[in-house]
Amino acid sequence: LRFQNKEKEKRAAELLIANVELVFQNTEREKRAAELIIANKELIFQNTEKEKRHSELLIANMELIWQNSEKEKRAAELVIANSELVFQHAEKEKRAAELVIANGELFFQNIEKEKRAAELVIANIELVFQKSEKQKRAAELTIAKIELGFQNLEKEKRALELSKAINNFSALENVNRELETFAYVASHDLQEPLRTIHIFISRILQKEYYSLSEGAKENFERIQIAAKRMQSLIQDILAFSKLNSSEIIFENTDLQSLTHELITELEESIKAKNAIVKSNVSGIANVIPYQFRQLLQNLICNALKFSQDGTAPVIEIQNSTVRFTKPNKGNIPIGKTYYHISVTDNGIGIDPEYSEKIFEAFQRLNSTSTYAGSGIGLSIVKKIVENHNGHIIATGELNKGTTFDIYLPISRN
Repeated sequence: LRFQNKEKEKRAAELLIANVELVFQNTEREKRAAELIIANKELIFQNTEKEKRHSELLIANMELIWQNSEKEKRAAELVIANSELVFQHAEKEKRAAELVIANGELFFQNIEKEKRAAELVIANIELVFQKSEKQKRAAELTIAKIELGFQNLEKEKRALELSKAINNFSALENVNRELETFAYVASHDLQEPLRTIHIFISRILQKEYYSLSEGAKENFERIQIAAKRMQSLIQDILAFSKLNSSEIIFENTDLQSLTHELITELEESIKAKNAIVKSNVSGIANVIPYQFRQLLQNLICNALKFSQDGTAPVIEIQNSTVRFTKPNKGNIPIGKTYYHISVTDNGIGIDPEYSEKIFEAFQRLNSTSTYAGSGIGLSIVKKIVENHNGHIIATGELNKGTTFDIYLPISRN
């Protein structure tokens, strides 16, 4: 019995030691369980943070929360039932291993999702750029449509003008034929009798001048003057008719050379009036050369003819380029660039009331006894300007000279 008691005491001591060790193990297990609980709470916090950062991982995080909840349940059961601690610990180790695997998979999934997110960001940026480009293209297309509509409207206007021109073409051909017939008659049938009259009057005045009475001399001189005026009128009408019938060919012309040659040709007329002609014309212009020459000649001769008595004529010719940006006196279209040629004199001037009338054929503002001429010179000037699709404006005051401003479009389109 003593031996058994000693054995029991040994067993009790061993059991006590075993119990102490078991308590220690349980304590360690509780510590591990507490650490696991803390780790689980930290993992929940991390998962919550990951949920905020990666909204697209909501489903995966909810599964992880469920797993953590299950582990908490297991931990609670471990606290309550220490007898199942070993089994639960083994289960937890399995769950921990599974959690490691799941976390590894989750980590890789997060990497893949971050890649997808980065790709999505790049795709969105590219999509925004494409939308911006499409909007630009749409704006350009809208502008192009507006411009096309404007061009179509202009084409319709041109088509309407062309239709009107075609409708009037037959009438215009008849007018041109009549004008050509008249020009032929004027150049042959009318000028020949005038030349005959002029020749015989000159012979009478030369050979029988002293045998004629003063009244006869005066009458013959008046006939001679009238014949010269009639011849000048026929020549001006013929020149005017040629502006319609002649072939119109535009050429790049040196304005300085053309003006210089013209002034040289008119040198005798200029000297006879003691006139001064100042020319600052330069550059190249696309014009009808012989018509442009006729234009300047008529304006210079007009300035010489209508000079003031006792005052030496001063004529200034200048040119430049100009572009109208707002409504103007001559109603010249806005937006086009023009050659601007101005001819200014210090002659008798014009009343502003007649600034348009002076360009009408046979319109004379002065008597033929004071100023010779046919009344067609400025009509020819205006016709030449119209042949160039241009505009001419006359401005001046009585006894203060006149300025003729001519605007010829640089582009005929």
